[in-house]
Amino acid sequence: MTDANRPQSDDLLLHERDARGVHRLTLNNPASFNTLSEAMLDALQRALAAIAQDDQARVVVLGAAGKAFCAGHNLKEMRAQPDLAYYQKLFAQCSHMMLAIQNLPVPVIARVQGLATAAGCQLVAQCDLAVTADSATFGVNGIDVGLFCATPSVPLVRNMQAKQAMEMLLTGGFISAQEAQSRGLVNRVCAWDALDAQVEELVSAIVAKPREAVRVGKALFYKQREMGIAAAYQLAGQTMACNMVHDVAQEGVQAFIEKRTPSWRA
Repeated sequence: MTDANRPQSDDLLLHERDARGVHRLTLNNPASFNTLSEAMLDALQRALAAIAQDDQARVVVLGAAGKAFCAGHNLKEMRAQPDLAYYQKLFAQCSHMMLAIQNLPVPVIARVQGLATAAGCQLVAQCDLAVTADSATFGVNGIDVGLFCATPSVPLVRNMQAKQAMEMLLTGGFISAQEAQSRGLVNRVCAWDALDAQVEELVSAIVAKPREAVRVGKALFYKQREMGIAAAYQLAGQTMACNMVHDVAQEGVQAFIEKRTPSWRA
């Protein structure tokens, strides 16, 4: 990683990277409940772009400071500019950032310590994995102010069953961390003081695997999901074949046959 690409922190978003290639992004505007203002979206986009250029990156942990994880878009900022072109630009900016999470070659883990609502819930749903404190709550409650959470619905319905997602979108009702887990929105629920340990358990498990296999696997996972089953199998088969001829897989299989540890784990 060059000096120009090394993590930089600003007032809104803290960015740290450890020796393993684990990037930690922290939404750092607790006074506004870490809303996705234009500035916050820009900071996230720049950080994700920098991580995409880090060929030693392994995992991203996305967390937040304060009581709330993210309360969605900044409504005061939005209300100050009641113009269709502005809103189109804002939601396009947010969608671009959400897609950057999916397009990263490494997994992104949401570390949810508190409230995640509207576009904040969308952010959790967009991450590859999510670990939450048992006191956190989740909602897509734009409907309460007359705004259907259309963009949050995109990853939400790709995490949970359609009727469960639609109920949240139509009623604005919140669900608990435990309900979020049972509906498929998050992977793990734990006590607040165990949150970092649970995140680290996932991080360590991923870092122990070959980066190349994780990279191709993540890309394939999302691409095949949007396909018909025959096309999905064709793409998956081709992906596995290409993965199999890669050095890491050849070594891993040979090590399994010889009952030893692969050299890339040594």
